[in-house]
Amino acid sequence: MTDKRSGSEPGADFDEPKDSGEPDFAWMKTDDGATAVPAEPHPTGALNVRPPENEVQRRKDQREAAARSKPVGPRIVQVFMAVLLPFLLLVAAVRAVASPLFLWAEYFRPGFPGDGYGFTPDDRLTYGSYAVDFLANVAGPRYLGDLVFPNGDRLFTSGEVSHMADVKLVVLSSYGAGLAILIFFVVAFIGLRRTPRAFARGIFAGSLVTVGLIGALAVAAALGWQQFFTEFHRLFFADGTWTFRLEDTLIRLFPAQFWMDAAITIGVLVLLVSVLMAIFCWPTPKRREGAAGHVEGQAE
Repeated sequence: MTDKRSGSEPGADFDEPKDSGEPDFAWMKTDDGATAVPAEPHPTGALNVRPPENEVQRRKDQREAAARSKPVGPRIVQVFMAVLLPFLLLVAAVRAVASPLFLWAEYFRPGFPGDGYGFTPDDRLTYGSYAVDFLANVAGPRYLGDLVFPNGDRLFTSGEVSHMADVKLVVLSSYGAGLAILIFFVVAFIGLRRTPRAFARGIFAGSLVTVGLIGALAVAAALGWQQFFTEFHRLFFADGTWTFRLEDTLIRLFPAQFWMDAAITIGVLVLLVSVLMAIFCWPTPKRREGAAGHVEGQAE
């Protein structure tokens, strides 16, 4: 006897109804009744998730290690920068002081000692400008030796002219060395561009060395200016070639107060520039982290 009820035939349980009338799942319906397809996860959704703390620390350690690991070549260049920067700043300050503008500021400032032998401030500025110009031009000793007073007497003695020729040799040699050092710094800047903040670290180290050197020289000058002035001249000139009488023109144009003011001005200029360099090149944590991140990006 055969059961004719629906679903009694073999495999009837696997037949899909033609029209079962069963509703779709509610979560698959949109507002207009259409069946919705589940959205795929956004491919960058994982970027919004903060990495674990240990991973954050690991990356930070890698950046710091990259910042600490400096190649040998840039470090050698930085050492030379630190040693040469004080000399470069000193030469630049000397060039600023050895100018008619500084002479004008000195001769016309209140309190500057007058000349007991009759030079007015205008006379000093005129004759002193010849001496200062001689140090920077390519003229020979006749530039000063042929100068005369209105009465026909020579402005400078042969000993004074000889000493100024010695001073000129030292000054021009210093300017030449300063120019060579400046070229070195330009080359160093170009060569260290691939190493983040390498040039800035060299400038920072040089600025600290400069501050220390200026401080030491200032203490030595303050403890005994005359001894400091004498030893400085003995370093560059032979004994007996740089001492003159009070009535000689060089002493009347450039008394002791002039050299004290010049030394103070040079020291202040060098100190000011070196402090500004140290501030702008100071390796703050933010700057070190930025340099380390740049190194890490290059490594990746």
